[in-house]
Amino acid sequence: MDFRTKTPIEEGMPKIDHKKGVFLIGSCFVENIGAKMDWFKFKSLQNPTGIIFHPSPIRKFFQRLSNHEAYTEKDVFEFNEGWQSLEAHSVMRRETREACLHALNNSLDESRKFLADASHVIISLGTAWGYTFEAKPDIVANCHKVPQKMFQKELSSVDEIVNDLEVISHSIAQLSDKPKLILTISPVRHLKDGLVQNQRSKAHLITAVHRFVENAENAAYFPSYEILMDELRDYRFYADDMLHPSSLAIEYIWKLFSYSYLTAGSRELNLQIDKIQKALSHRSREGNSVNHRKFLTRLQAKIEEINKKYPEITFSQPL
Repeated sequence: MDFRTKTPIEEGMPKIDHKKGVFLIGSCFVENIGAKMDWFKFKSLQNPTGIIFHPSPIRKFFQRLSNHEAYTEKDVFEFNEGWQSLEAHSVMRRETREACLHALNNSLDESRKFLADASHVIISLGTAWGYTFEAKPDIVANCHKVPQKMFQKELSSVDEIVNDLEVISHSIAQLSDKPKLILTISPVRHLKDGLVQNQRSKAHLITAVHRFVENAENAAYFPSYEILMDELRDYRFYADDMLHPSSLAIEYIWKLFSYSYLTAGSRELNLQIDKIQKALSHRSREGNSVNHRKFLTRLQAKIEEINKKYPEITFSQPL
């Protein structure tokens, strides 16, 4: 007897392997998947300007890439003794205007270079609720703790989100004709908006993404939201805040994603990399003993074996 409803997962094509680049952008759920890719040594770049929850500032970022539009002085501002941009997360905050602009424009250069050879772009959308600053029409990526009275909150329509996705797709195509676009909805609930408002937001995102994917040649949907909301319908699969997925839930979703999108060879390689990564993170109490030296020799041999086939994969030095 099966006590849960399993989410149907379509086979993803084309497949991802360790030699292909994967660009990830969007909500904090992207960083969960991105952390897995980092651990398993995939070539990846995630959230170059920090976490972005709403599709509109993601669209603006890709437009900057395809139009070669640099950040300028008008795109940053000083607040609470630091410089930041409404188009980026607070991780891009710097002490001076020049340093902030340098970091932002470096992120554009790095992203443009990476996307030229990337095989996949993964976008995780978090919310359809957005904030516009004063009289400006664009939805911001982050409010940076600026007083709430200076922002206007609005719920993006399905049509507006579809338009954002179409522009994103077009911008990516101008940078490279290679990447497959994988869209997913973050299962993290935005309860600050309210339970009903969060559901409205997710409904708009889901409807828009499916409308877009149904008419796009090179895009697919991965059901992260449905896996957590339906298949893992239990609070034991949530972190302590009861909002974010637990490590167990992330591991399960990653497993389903792996079987859908990773090549069989990469899944097999992940088993070897996982053992090496765990061994590298192990701190021995034996110091410079004979047993520990033998352990390091065996570990180095495993690393060299992988490096022969995958010279682009690098590991930290054994402790």
